[in-house]
Amino acid sequence: YSRRYIRRHFHSLRVSQNNLPAIPSNIPLVVFTNHASWWDPLVGLVLKSEFFPQRRLFSPIDSVALQRYKFFLKLGFFGIEQNHPRGAVQFLRNAESILSQSDSVLALTPQSRFCDVRQRPLQFRPGIGHLAARVERAAFLPMAVEYVYWEERLPEILVRFGPVIDVTREKNSTLNAQEWTALFEEKLSETQDALAMDSQA
Repeated sequence: YSRRYIRRHFHSLRVSQNNLPAIPSNIPLVVFTNHASWWDPLVGLVLKSEFFPQRRLFSPIDSVALQRYKFFLKLGFFGIEQNHPRGAVQFLRNAESILSQSDSVLALTPQSRFCDVRQRPLQFRPGIGHLAARVERAAFLPMAVEYVYWEERLPEILVRFGPVIDVTREKNSTLNAQEWTALFEEKLSETQDALAMDSQA
């Protein structure tokens, strides 16, 4: 459905050949991305089937939005209460459970709102940093997405992956949640800047 829908509304979905992900199958994966458009979940589903076909996908979504779009439940989305302390607890509890399974992929938009791709500095909600500080082991993968018009009637979807960040508690125990969040902001920002250069080229 996602492929068909995207094919109807876009000229292409293009992925940069730099840093194509090669994640060992025995490590749980967190893909964190900017939130540029309403299209992001559908794009994510197509990319998941292309790059991580054996993994089970999960992603948090605002519980109010999930009530409105209940079909997301069937796709691995789980509701959290945004802007409420209870929501942070829900997120961490669910995310840790998901990442205890090596065949899972957790997709996050840590800005937690739609943001223009040119916005700098990136400002993440703290949940991703708290998750990295608590999880035993996971691969964190930055992914940048842009929607642009080039020379065709329909727009293009551009994607670039950043380098994998190995989060292992024994190895990285000196980093606290705030430092993890700052590191992830930096890595996604670098990936978005690299994608912008790809687009211009």
